[in-house]
Amino acid sequence: MIVIAHACRREIDVLPVEVRGDLADALARLDQGLTLTMPLSRPMPGIGRGVHELRLKDRSGAYRVVYALVKRGVVHVLCAFKKTSPTTPATKLDLARKRLREVTR
Repeated sequence: MIVIAHACRREIDVLPVEVRGDLADALARLDQGLTLTMPLSRPMPGIGRGVHELRLKDRSGAYRVVYALVKRGVVHVLCAFKKTSPTTPATKLDLARKRLREVTR
């Protein structure tokens, strides 16, 4: 089951169509219980246990979608954004941590 945080839906809506299509494919694979690895998905243990980022790109740039595998069979999509620097901005990391706390209460 895929659960998308309410605020994250708006973030996903502004992603380019091609990126949203790639995201849908990746989420479908996760929903089937498949494990995604590099270069598509990278663990983000600094945010929390079971947290990963999807690494998507198109001609307009690189995009990241942070998701968490909290319970078996449940994927929580926490945040989505366009990558504008080599490192993930602290504000996005903090946002993902906040939304992770919300879904694990």
